[in-house]
Amino acid sequence: YLFHRTKLGPEYDCGNLKRRKRMDVSVCVDVYLSVFSRWKNWWIRGVLSLAMISGFFMVIYLGPIMLILVVMTIQIKCFQEIIDIGYRVYHSYELPWFRTLSWYFLICVNYFFYGETLAEYFGALVQREDSLQFLVRYHRFISFTLYLAGFCMFVLSLVKKHYRLQFYMFAWTHVTLLIVVTQSHLVIQNLFEGMIWFIVPISIVICNDIMAYLFGFFFGRTPLIKLSPKKTWEGFIGGFFGTLVCGFILAYLLAQFQYFVCPVEYNSETNRFTADCEPSDIFVMQKYTFPFAVQNILTWKTVNLYPYQIHSVVLSTFASLIGPFGGFFASGFKRAFQIKDFADTIPGHGGIMDRFDCQYLMATFTHVYIASFIRGPNPSKVLQQLLVLQPEQQLSIFNAMRDRLRDRGILPPAAM
Repeated sequence: YLFHRTKLGPEYDCGNLKRRKRMDVSVCVDVYLSVFSRWKNWWIRGVLSLAMISGFFMVIYLGPIMLILVVMTIQIKCFQEIIDIGYRVYHSYELPWFRTLSWYFLICVNYFFYGETLAEYFGALVQREDSLQFLVRYHRFISFTLYLAGFCMFVLSLVKKHYRLQFYMFAWTHVTLLIVVTQSHLVIQNLFEGMIWFIVPISIVICNDIMAYLFGFFFGRTPLIKLSPKKTWEGFIGGFFGTLVCGFILAYLLAQFQYFVCPVEYNSETNRFTADCEPSDIFVMQKYTFPFAVQNILTWKTVNLYPYQIHSVVLSTFASLIGPFGGFFASGFKRAFQIKDFADTIPGHGGIMDRFDCQYLMATFTHVYIASFIRGPNPSKVLQQLLVLQPEQQLSIFNAMRDRLRDRGILPPAAM
């Protein structure tokens, strides 16, 4: 085994007693230490991975509010890790207001995105509170004003000897906001479409990471890409098939429960989030007939599936074939600045950003996929928007809808 894993050749077979006498003992020691270190790292990664997965399921159990808070916490930590890299690499210690402005812009962008979420999904709550009505009505103007204040502060902070460096760091902050904050907002948007659209994409990325690591660890021989020397074709291909199976089974399990498939909505009467609805067609078991050629091979004519399982194959394919490029991008970034990890927050794994480099790309794809192929008109969201309108506007819409329904024969004609 040692000869096989270390690739030292038969002359360095430490397991062979006869050859051991003819070789340098220090080489054998190095071999054993190398293998021990490899397995030690494997156990550390494995134990902490299980701990993180357990924590993920615990947060799911605690509900949408906790999930949103966790996403916000992860977002802030990822932002901090990237900003700190810029701070160290560019030796920005003497730049006036750099860190203050970076965090100020983070607050501004979060205020904008979460304000949009409040207006879109919490219409009933907004209707009850006068202060919230004011903030929602002028939300974009307030957001733009806050950003302008930060922009003016940056201009006032410019120092002649640091012009170029200050603009470097201004761009660094904004690109970080684009990558981290915008995409974490899409994670929350996916959550409101239904917990299943939050859980499955995240889970299949985790599954792909684990499967690719295991296949690469035990069978990896052929390097995949220079940006990540430890990645192998065996791990990449094994991760693909493992992720397909994982996503397909997880989709089947979750599609059976209303709690996971119904859109997450705020109930103004109970002041709680609810997930109660009539499941849409993609979460209803349907019978599919195999093509004739497949029937001859499998000897099956039909199969019962949730349509969502078919969508899970698309998500799994993206997670395993395109998702890793988020990791390659992060590897290129780290190589550019000669760092091993974004941080050392998690032993054996690096920083939080090291674990979520693929998740953000996956969240964006899931959001685009839902908007393009899944999402239809949402009656409850339309109702919430109507409740924000003035009474005379609501009455006008009611009369227009009544007349339209009568013209189509859905409502009886008005009495003469």
